[in-house]
Amino acid sequence: LAKKKVQIDPAWAPEAIRAALARSRASIATAADPCTLPKARKNKVEQEGARLAQRRDGAAVARFLHWLEREAPKGHLTELAAAEKLKDFRAATGELKDLSFESIPASGPHAASPHYHASAESNRKLRNGEIFLIDSGAQYLDGTTDITRTVIVGQPTDEMRDRFTRVLKGMINLSRIRFPRGTCGSQLDVLARAALWTAGLDFDHGTGHGVGSYLSVHEGPARINKSDRTPLEPGMILSNEPGYYKQGAYGIRIENLVMVHEAKDIAGGDRKMLGFETLTLCPIDRRLIDTGLLTRDELQWLDAYHAQVWDELGDMMGSDDRKWLKQACAPFERETR
Repeated sequence: LAKKKVQIDPAWAPEAIRAALARSRASIATAADPCTLPKARKNKVEQEGARLAQRRDGAAVARFLHWLEREAPKGHLTELAAAEKLKDFRAATGELKDLSFESIPASGPHAASPHYHASAESNRKLRNGEIFLIDSGAQYLDGTTDITRTVIVGQPTDEMRDRFTRVLKGMINLSRIRFPRGTCGSQLDVLARAALWTAGLDFDHGTGHGVGSYLSVHEGPARINKSDRTPLEPGMILSNEPGYYKQGAYGIRIENLVMVHEAKDIAGGDRKMLGFETLTLCPIDRRLIDTGLLTRDELQWLDAYHAQVWDELGDMMGSDDRKWLKQACAPFERETR
């Protein structure tokens, strides 16, 4: 390699590689990896594959949530047992290749740690009156999934419902936004946090990361956080996962995957806009939602989302699961105060 020009990405190349090139007297050029951006812009086949994978995975997770709602109150279920059961539901699709990462099942105070790792030593039972958070994902040939759902075992406190609804507002408002080309994740991050900020709250992780197509569940270069400067482009798939964590008590996170697409023109506008297509299809625990904190637009989005979940997943469910899903996806309009 002496005197030959070798390009490396300084953001990702290991120091050992740079040092080896230097010892070989190669001419080192630094630039962003030319493969990451084209890979992040999913083509039409990958986009359709993502929709199919999310539909299949959403049905598996919905079946799990129905099972969880029945089993958790009995008092015998542990974090690891719940995670294993979710894997079983995914495997039952006949399409599962692997999990996209090790599931994060977290009950009660364990959920207050965003990256909690359940082990044989820490394995905890799900208890009445506590929150259970499960962050999980799957690899299918047609796509990669990543979803977090937070549910209550028994009855929630008013504070839990308040915090959950503020997190939900952030997820909804990021999902709904339309933005001009050239916008990057750091310009949108506040949308996921604003409802928490107004109550003096926040969360200490990024709002979203890129997701591959039967590849890494964490994919660059685009992210949604306070510092990212990569413009969002059509075809990119990212997570939308705001949260709230009360140390020693509970944690909340709601995560859907979204795909950047060209949005409809805005009447009277003079710029082409982009927006997000929500890919993840799975109900959100209505027992934790305080509809009085939602605006009419937010509530309409939530009802439309649950209507889509029902339309897409209803025919994939058995009789009992279908009845549960219909109730889980019922509109909230009649419940507003």
